[in-house]
Amino acid sequence: MSDTPVVTRFAPSPTGFLHIGGARTALFNWLYARNQGGKFLLRIEDTDRERSTPEATAAIYDGLKWLGLDWDGEAISQFERRDRHAEVAQAMLDNGTAYRCYATQDEIEAFREAARAKGESTLYQSPWRDADPADAPDLPSVVRLKAPREGEVRIKDKVQKDVKWQADTLDDMVLLRSDGTPTYMLAVVVDDYDMGVTHIIRGDDHLINAGRQSLIYRAMGWKIPVFAHIPLIHGDDGKKLSKRHGALGAEAYREMGYTPATMRNYLTRLGWSHGNDELFTTEQAVEWFDFKGLGKSPARLDLKKLDHVGGYQIGIAPDDVLLADLQTYLRATGQDELDEEARAKVADVLPLLRDRSKKLTDVLEKAYFVLGSRPFTPDAAAEKLLDSVSLGILKELTAALQHATWTLEGLETCLKDFSQARDLKLGKIAQPLRAALTGRTVSPSVFDMMAALGKEETLGRLQDATSPA
Repeated sequence: MSDTPVVTRFAPSPTGFLHIGGARTALFNWLYARNQGGKFLLRIEDTDRERSTPEATAAIYDGLKWLGLDWDGEAISQFERRDRHAEVAQAMLDNGTAYRCYATQDEIEAFREAARAKGESTLYQSPWRDADPADAPDLPSVVRLKAPREGEVRIKDKVQKDVKWQADTLDDMVLLRSDGTPTYMLAVVVDDYDMGVTHIIRGDDHLINAGRQSLIYRAMGWKIPVFAHIPLIHGDDGKKLSKRHGALGAEAYREMGYTPATMRNYLTRLGWSHGNDELFTTEQAVEWFDFKGLGKSPARLDLKKLDHVGGYQIGIAPDDVLLADLQTYLRATGQDELDEEARAKVADVLPLLRDRSKKLTDVLEKAYFVLGSRPFTPDAAAEKLLDSVSLGILKELTAALQHATWTLEGLETCLKDFSQARDLKLGKIAQPLRAALTGRTVSPSVFDMMAALGKEETLGRLQDATSPA
């Protein structure tokens, strides 16, 4: 193991929401840095001034914070470092690994048309590459890298292994535009070097960039970081994730009611594995995460699996974390947060709310029996269960419950004896009973609710439901 501390980074472009694929990239970099006791840095690649917006930057911060991916130090703006990028371009001009090119767009296109006509490569070969700087005209110019023309360009990748390109397939890429602004390719390398980034984990759509960027590292005599290019996330149809597959942004999953722990667990398993473990805590993910677990095959987004993970994570979440997640969800969806009294009510019955809940929406739906107020107005589905026959049965049940022992066992015995005496299945009583107690058809078990509500409140709700308006 190297003595150099591990430094990873996440470097999104602020042109929209935090994409779910970007969230996974950030998560992998965060996990590896935390596993190695290193640093996880954040850089906002905002050099595209037309598309970069403060709102998109804020959305990235918000998404990362919601996911619990804390970064070390202050986030870095790539745009604010443009003078440093230009400085490195000048250093490459000085050491002969870059050159000024005065070719116009018309000249470049004419070159390509001629190459196409001859059936040759259309990679532009500038006549200024080996020209004497003394012959330079007084015209706008770009700065180009002197890429090798022969041999191979190779990188070692922790996922893709040994990757190579023929040198004649890589062009003399532009480093500085004619207005002096840096290109993405130059800015990324300079920033990663200056930030001390030792490991770069990103999507395999950047693999060709790694080959080209390695040339800049070599031109400057800088150590090339460790690369790990991970396959992109695909939809359930096996195609690259896009809008047709549904939610793409991290905030959409938050608004659907998934918890941060659910997303961390699920996204960690999209492209990485630790034996057959599917369900684990974030602490376990940090402990286990390594490059050996990264796969080369694209991962598929599967909402059924996500729900399964959600059920596990809600089941094991500490009470304070789950309550905080509920407040965050309510805030994110524009709903009123739980006040102190409501929060206390929910806290008292959390064990009942976790059961079979996959999302926070499930938890809140089940919590309605303590958050709602009398008299409970049944929704359409509940109203169907409260027909005249059912109301008559509930009226008789109310009288029987007056004498019940108010414990789970006592209530179960009371209802069992009541149903047997009337030759009814328990479900025929439990469903209308649930509708009467909550005005809904989804809730914790009727026995758990009655025990939690207490005798007076339970009987009061039944009397509300069975008494004529």
